[in-house]
Amino acid sequence: MLPDFQDCPLCGSPASFHAESRWGRYFHCPECDLVSQWREQWPDARAERSHYDTHENSPDDPGYRGFLARLARPLFDHLEAGATGLDYGCGPGPTLAVMAAEAGYRMANYDPLFARDEAVLQRQYDFITCTEAAEHFHDPAAEFSRMAGLLKPGGWLGLMTELHDEVEDFSGWWYHRDPTHVVFYSTMTLRWLAARHGWEIVSREGAVTLLRQQ
Repeated sequence: MLPDFQDCPLCGSPASFHAESRWGRYFHCPECDLVSQWREQWPDARAERSHYDTHENSPDDPGYRGFLARLARPLFDHLEAGATGLDYGCGPGPTLAVMAAEAGYRMANYDPLFARDEAVLQRQYDFITCTEAAEHFHDPAAEFSRMAGLLKPGGWLGLMTELHDEVEDFSGWWYHRDPTHVVFYSTMTLRWLAARHGWEIVSREGAVTLLRQQ
């Protein structure tokens, strides 16, 4: 029998059935507004890596640079000279660190599959970017808590992920068709995260949200 409820992976509240499509069964949390795929359908690390290996993201690709610039441009406008950052979930083709260096900032890379350097998680940063990574989190509560701890006071978090409250038909939404996308956020979810971690939502445009550690 298919379940009608599962615990929300972000806040732990009971999440009820929300939608179903050929890509999975999904649950909605009334507390934090997160939509999560049924855990039994989450890919394992091998399946995730196999899917990521099909991506062709590269610092040499002007199209990919333009995509990341949607976050980089507004974020860099807020940074002081010499700021240090971390690309959290950099993927197989780290590019933001290259763009940051070109703008005069130093940036480390971290990814659990492609750049698992635990040493970079032992210090704090002036800014963190998380671009097209948060929707892959199997434990979003732990991942956002970790990022909060990695930010210096007054530090910036640049988040890029599509929001489910901006679509009318979740089952027909293109964003949930990626087999590695398992959790989906909304404007309300971002407010919940900001309240929990002491962040201020400074700006939001489309999929890009800038938050600042208070």
